[in-house]
Amino acid sequence: MKKLKQAMMTMMVITMSVTMLAACTSNKTVSEQPVNSSGTATSVNEENKKEISISMFDRGKVPTEEGTYENNRWTKWINEKSPVHVKWVPIARNQAQPKLNALIAAGEAPDLIWEYDRNYISQLANQGAIQPIGDYIDKYSTTYKTYLEKHPELQPYLNFNGKIYAVSFARETLANHGMWIRQDWLDKLGLKAPTNVEEFIDVARKFKEGDPDGNGQADTVPIALSVSSNSIDQAFFFTSENQWYVEDGKLQFGRTLDRYVDTLTFQKQLFDEGLIDKEYITDTNFQRSGQLLTTGKAGIYLANWDIEELNNNLIKNDPTAKLVPLESLSSKYGKNGLYQEAPPSVFTAFNSKMNEEQIKSAIQFIDWMLQDGWEPLRYGEENAHFNMVEGVRQKIDPDKFKIEVAYAAEYAIMLDNVLRPETFLAMAAKDEQSQNYAKEKGKSLELVMKNKYRRDIPFNPDFPELTQLIATFNPIAQQIEAKVVTGGNSMTPAQGLNELQKEWKRLGGDNVERLAQAWYDANKDNLN
Repeated sequence: MKKLKQAMMTMMVITMSVTMLAACTSNKTVSEQPVNSSGTATSVNEENKKEISISMFDRGKVPTEEGTYENNRWTKWINEKSPVHVKWVPIARNQAQPKLNALIAAGEAPDLIWEYDRNYISQLANQGAIQPIGDYIDKYSTTYKTYLEKHPELQPYLNFNGKIYAVSFARETLANHGMWIRQDWLDKLGLKAPTNVEEFIDVARKFKEGDPDGNGQADTVPIALSVSSNSIDQAFFFTSENQWYVEDGKLQFGRTLDRYVDTLTFQKQLFDEGLIDKEYITDTNFQRSGQLLTTGKAGIYLANWDIEELNNNLIKNDPTAKLVPLESLSSKYGKNGLYQEAPPSVFTAFNSKMNEEQIKSAIQFIDWMLQDGWEPLRYGEENAHFNMVEGVRQKIDPDKFKIEVAYAAEYAIMLDNVLRPETFLAMAAKDEQSQNYAKEKGKSLELVMKNKYRRDIPFNPDFPELTQLIATFNPIAQQIEAKVVTGGNSMTPAQGLNELQKEWKRLGGDNVERLAQAWYDANKDNLN
C-alpha cells in the first residue's frame, strides 16, 4: 500500500545523467588526530590513512546526545580502528535513489554507494556510474575473498553483464516482513487468530465494532500499516508489484497479472470499510500508523518481523497489551510466505572515478569490517552494552543500548552473522518485558520462515528498456491504484487492472516482455 501514498504525493522519477561523477573520490590523507568514544585522543597515527566516502541510510535514529550520522561515538571508533578514514554521506532512506542519482549527476557521489536494490546497482552499472571490481578483489582482498568462497550463493547476484560490480554479504536471516496482532484483544472479544484472508477481514471488522480497548468510543482503527504493508497483502495473492513470475514457462510482470485484481479488491475493501486509517495516504513516514499501534488504537500491524521498539512503546502506554506474531494468510490461490529476501544483503558498489589506490583502500576497509568491525557496531561494547553468558551476548540495559548502539548497525556494510531464534531469550535483557518480547520475536522469525515465499527467479532481468519502462510505469500505476482504492465508485478493481494493462502495453510492455523472456530462456538453467 506504500505505492498509494507515493502516488498522492506526486512522485517524480529522476533519470539522471552520469557524465560527471564523484568529486569526492579524492586521494587525500587525513592528518587530524582521532578521538575515541569517550572523547579522548588516541595514540593512533592517521597521517597516512587514505580517506574514502561511503553512502548510508539516514533513518533519523541518532539521538541528539549521540551527535549526527556524520559524527558520533561510532564514526570516531571506526576512524580510530579501521585502516582508512571514512567520510559518511547520509541519504534519507525514503529518498535514497533519487538523492544518489542527483549526487552522481552533480559529480558529488561518494566512493562507495550501497543499496538493497539489485536493480538499482544494475542501472548504475549500465550507466557507467560504477566500475567492475572482481580483479581488485582477487588482487587486494584476503578476508572478503575467502568469505565469497564460503558463500558461493552470493556470486550470481554480484555479476552484472558478466562482471562483478558489487560486494555483499549473506543476510542474518531471509525474513523481512511480518504481521502482528493484539492477543489481548482477541481474548477479550473471544476471537481466534485469522488464518486466511476472509478471517482476517472478519477479525478486523470485530476489532472496529467491538470496542476492544474498552473506552466506550468507536475510535478503533483495526489495521495499522508500515512500509512493508504493500508487499504483505500482495503476498496473499502472489502478485508482488515489481516481481516477475513464471506462468506456464512465460515471464509475466506481477502488477499486470490477471489476479492482481484481487490485490486491488482487498485493498479497496479495507479502505472502504474503514479497516485501515483513512489518512494513511498522507502518512508517508508511517509515524501516524506507529502511533495508532503504540497508543492502543490499532490491533493489527502489517510491518516487519521484528518491531521491538514499537512493542516497547506500546507496553509503556498499556502494560496489559500483548502483541503476538501472525502466520501468513492463505487465499484462494493457496498460502504464500510473507516476503523473504534473496540471500545477499546490501550491495556496495565502487564509484567509476575511483583509481586503483582508492579501490585498494576501500577493499582494505571491507576486509576490516568483515573481520573486526561489524560486531561492535551490531552489539556494542562488552561489559557496557552486553555480557557474554555461555557464549551468547546478553544485553545489559535495553534503554542504554537503544541510545548508544542501535543506530550503529547502519555503518556495518559487512556482517558475518546468522540470527537463530533459540538465542533470542539468552541475548535479551533479563527484565520481564525484554524476556517476553524475545519469546515473541523468536516465534515471529519461525512463523515468517515457516512458509516459503514464492520467488520464481532469484532476481529480475536487468536491461535498459525494462529500467526505463518501470521508471515511467510505476508512478502512473500508483495513480491508477490510488483511484481504485480511495476513489469510491470512480473506478472498480477490474477497471483499474484494465487500465494498468493498457498503460503497460502503451509504454512498451510487449517488447519488454519479449526481451525478458529471451533473457529468461538464455539464463534459466543458471537461475535455480
